[in-house]
Amino acid sequence: MKSIEEVKKLTSANLEAWNEVAPIHKRHNQADLLKAFASDPEYSVLDKIELKRLNVLEIEGKDIAQICCNNGRELLCVKKMNAARCVGFDGAQNFIDQARELSAAANLDVEFVCTNIYDIDDTYKSKFDVVTITIGVICWMPEVVEFFKVASKLLKPDGALFIYEQHPLLDMIEPGCEDAPITWEISYFDKSPYVEPEGLDYFGGEKYDAKPATSFTHTMSDIIMAGLNSGMTVEYFEEFPGHISNTWYNVESANIGFPMSYTLVLRKT
Repeated sequence: MKSIEEVKKLTSANLEAWNEVAPIHKRHNQADLLKAFASDPEYSVLDKIELKRLNVLEIEGKDIAQICCNNGRELLCVKKMNAARCVGFDGAQNFIDQARELSAAANLDVEFVCTNIYDIDDTYKSKFDVVTITIGVICWMPEVVEFFKVASKLLKPDGALFIYEQHPLLDMIEPGCEDAPITWEISYFDKSPYVEPEGLDYFGGEKYDAKPATSFTHTMSDIIMAGLNSGMTVEYFEEFPGHISNTWYNVESANIGFPMSYTLVLRKT
């Protein structure tokens, strides 16, 4: 198990890489998002699976936090569901700036905080009814137990952690375009860190002189047990064949019945 000092060092290095790619992502989607949020009060990026679980959690009037909120588009849509206080945490200042820009365009009162997730201030302790984590977050966390402890710390007693993520089984397969073959790449239990040297533009695939980013593999049991070991219980778990990432189009098009995403609700005891 990595020390908290090593964990923070690894995540800080990754945040440099995410901060670097943020302007590239902004070129791809910020203008369209600004227009949509400014012009359409009903606009939402939340899909039916995410909406269903959020509605079950009855978020209207509740205080919501999102960990690793990126440009804030999902949390802004949660706010539109009549949530009360909404706070998004992300360690890349450039993405926080984009989130604040979208919030202003939508005229929504949402707070965005730039911080390493492992360093979230104790002033936010026990302040939220629901904490959300969505696509492409957990794989960047060197230690999931420490990560879930942060999430648990944010929750009020009996609060819920809602996760909507890509399935860790996908890490076994080499990602590719729709007609790429299914190629088994690594063992499901391989814990070797993966260093991405060519950048993090998952929208256009742009290559640039990038800072390296390191991701980590965690099995489904790793994730569930981390939640349990952080003082939470499993309330709901469901797997889906739906593709919610920007990478494994080959698995989606192959239609082989492979689990590609999941929802998990953990309740703080």
